[in-house]
Amino acid sequence: MEPRESILRISEAMNRSVIGQQEVVERMLIALLADGHVLMEGLPGTAKTRSVKTLSRLVDSEFGRVQFTPDLLPSDVTGAEIYREQNATFEFQPGPIFGNLILADEINRAPAKVQAALLEAMEERQVTVTGTTHQLPQLFLVLATQNPIEQEGTYPLPEAQMDRFLLYVRVDYPEGENEAAILRLVRGEKSGDATEDPPKIEQEVVFEARRQVNAIHVAEPAEKYIVDLILGTRTPQAYGGHLAKWIQLGCSSRGTIALDAAARAHAWLAGQDFVAPENIRAVAPACLAHRIHLTYEAEAAGVSRTEAIEELLKVVVPV
Repeated sequence: MEPRESILRISEAMNRSVIGQQEVVERMLIALLADGHVLMEGLPGTAKTRSVKTLSRLVDSEFGRVQFTPDLLPSDVTGAEIYREQNATFEFQPGPIFGNLILADEINRAPAKVQAALLEAMEERQVTVTGTTHQLPQLFLVLATQNPIEQEGTYPLPEAQMDRFLLYVRVDYPEGENEAAILRLVRGEKSGDATEDPPKIEQEVVFEARRQVNAIHVAEPAEKYIVDLILGTRTPQAYGGHLAKWIQLGCSSRGTIALDAAARAHAWLAGQDFVAPENIRAVAPACLAHRIHLTYEAEAAGVSRTEAIEELLKVVVPV
């Protein structure tokens, strides 16, 4: 079976298990293909955790979960040196981050040192403890969640750290017509009548899919469109209107790289061998929304970062 067929089979299975969250499923698969991390923000009960656990069931991988709390220590995430009395030596005990698919649940509940330890591991793909460096697995994907309405006992991620995530995904409540389907799904799972998952795909299938994604052609006009979108966030005054009033700080070069990688993955999932403007526009909000900083005027007016990027897509058009 071709890698794309295997990934599409995963997509179908996830959409059966996570009803009404097709966009979330697509974004997670794009992150898997682009070798990036995902920050999911949504209210409780919107299947954030379920979607991550479902993906881990469908890929031959080791699942790790960290429930972030204010009293968590960096070593609780990365691991620590443990003294073995029987042979009078220290031995490194890996933390939960040494897995393939890592759920960082309620990341904004952890203090700054713990967040920094996790985000450093995400960026460097390694952990250094007492001078010894330990490599993380080749297949390593962090899916972090945060609750937007919790304020007490939370530590919001700084913009510079949010930049480490390839994609930002806003998880909303499913549409009304999906609620009955969710009820039937849960009843079936409890009674043992749920649809069985397809066979797990091997990690090598994911790596081959990534190689194919990297081979997707990006023509010069598509490259220019990506760059124009990034520059539009940095110089919004050049376009006037709402954009100039809403965006205070624009995207770094990480945004350029992320938009390119995600657009390639989106094109590959669609069966294309090249990136079109539609692929770039489809992933731009998820790639760029968490990388901009809004003005006080925009925040006072209740404008979200995603709305600012959608306004950007209206005024910056491909040539």
